[in-house]
Amino acid sequence: MVQIKVMYDGGTIIGFRVQGHAGYETSGNDIYCSGVSAITGTALIGLQKHLSQPPYYEVRDGWMECRLPDLDAKDIDKAQIILSTMEAGLVSLQDNYPQYIKVLIGRL
Repeated sequence: MVQIKVMYDGGTIIGFRVQGHAGYETSGNDIYCSGVSAITGTALIGLQKHLSQPPYYEVRDGWMECRLPDLDAKDIDKAQIILSTMEAGLVSLQDNYPQYIKVLIGRL
């Protein structure tokens, strides 16, 4: 199962962590892992493109973590649009395929 933890500080998304494999198909052929990777990878690209400071991130097999740096109000607003859209896409995948994807909410 792929688990995604969306991390909040109060009402603000400050990062996310993805770990695991869906186990539906072999590596490179798993549609559920591919869906999660496409959504989270696109969010990371959006943060890198639109924020004045890049996020911290790490990607390896079965693992991705992204955390926001200290940002000004304008960048926080941009990041929230990107990350809340990512969260909505992941929750939609979870709702349709709960045996493969689990979205968790973490708070500081």
